[in-house]
Formats: sequence, structure tokens, C-alpha cells
Amino acid sequence: MPETHAVPSDAARAPSTALVIVDLQVDFLPGGRLAVPDGDAVVPLANRLARRFETVVLTQDWHPAGHISFASSHPGHAPFDVITLPYGPQVLWPDHCVQGEPGADFAPGLDVPHAQLIIRKGHHARVDSYSTFYEADRRTSTGLTGYLRARGIANVVLMGLALDFCVAWSALDAARDGFGTTVVEDACRAIDTHGSLHHALEDMARAGVHSVRMADLAG
Repeated sequence: MPETHAVPSDAARAPSTALVIVDLQVDFLPGGRLAVPDGDAVVPLANRLARRFETVVLTQDWHPAGHISFASSHPGHAPFDVITLPYGPQVLWPDHCVQGEPGADFAPGLDVPHAQLIIRKGHHARVDSYSTFYEADRRTSTGLTGYLRARGIANVVLMGLALDFCVAWSALDAARDGFGTTVVEDACRAIDTHGSLHHALEDMARAGVHSVRMADLAG
């Protein structure tokens, strides 16, 4: 990714900057059905980082039972197989973050009471949605871009789970929609299947997404 640049602490508090905390949910934590290694370490980082931002958005994977991205929906396939669907390649996942089930809940200990918006994604049965901005067909909007523009947001900072899927896809779409886009890389964790982390980092670098660390936002 591009060389890390220090971000002034007052930039985080600027009304034109929003923090998007991606998918800090039970099923993505150790012991969950799609656990991201060390994912629980991100929760206290989210609590610390969120206090530095005036505008905070939470996102939540929110799949119906039998979702098209679940390996269980495709007989003969196993989790982490890749198949082709009408909207493109799809990694098949263990059933996870099913609507209304405990695994879809936000992580225990997540404490961001001033978050103004929760974006639920992946709720359409026949298309996945890694990005918090667009579903995997790359056309269907979650409405987040419109919300941020209506709030006068010009810059988006992202953190959460998983870096190589939902965080990276969100960052790419934020940049595509014209937002100055930054990923707090040490406030994320990755799944890294089929080289996904390497490809995600390359894609974000090409798109002009900036990488920073928690220390760069200290203040």
C-alpha cells in the first residue's frame, strides 16, 4: 500500500471525516462460525479510535438463512471453495451472521454509543455484499454514499474485519465514489484465503487508498 503518512489528530475530529467500523460481529471473532484470526483484538481498538471521530458508522453482515454465499447452499462444495455466480467469482463461506441469530450480534465489549448509523449488508438472498457501499454486483447501493454526502463527509477512514474482504472492498468503493479513503491497517485483521490479502493490498494501493496505523491518529 502507499507509504504511511502521519494524519494529524485533529483531522479525525473534522466534521468532513467519518470513521466506518466494519463487521465487528460475534461470528467473526475467535469461536465464531467464520472466525478471523485475532479478530477480538480489534474491538478495543475500535472503542479507542471511535472516540476521536465525530461521525461514526457501524456495519453489520446480515444474511438470511440459505444465503447464496454459504457453502451449505451449494451441494458438493465446501467452505472456501470459489464458484462463479452471475455477478462474478464467489468464495463460499460457512453459514455466518444469520439474521437474528447470536452470531450476527455486535462483538461483546464494542462500546461506540455515539455511532449514528448501522449499515446492514448481505441481506439480499441471491447476491453477497462485502462492501459497505455496494453489493457484489457492483451496482446495488447500500445507501451509504448518499448518507455520507448528505452529511458533508469528504473523507472516510475504515477499520475492522476482515481486511482482505469487507474492509478492502469498502475502501475500493469509497475511493471509486470520490471519498478520500484511508485504512487503519493495524486496526484490521485478515482471513487470507487464496492469496486474498496480497491481492487486496495491491488493489487498494492501485486505487490510491492510504494506509495508516493507530499511532498516526493519536491525539
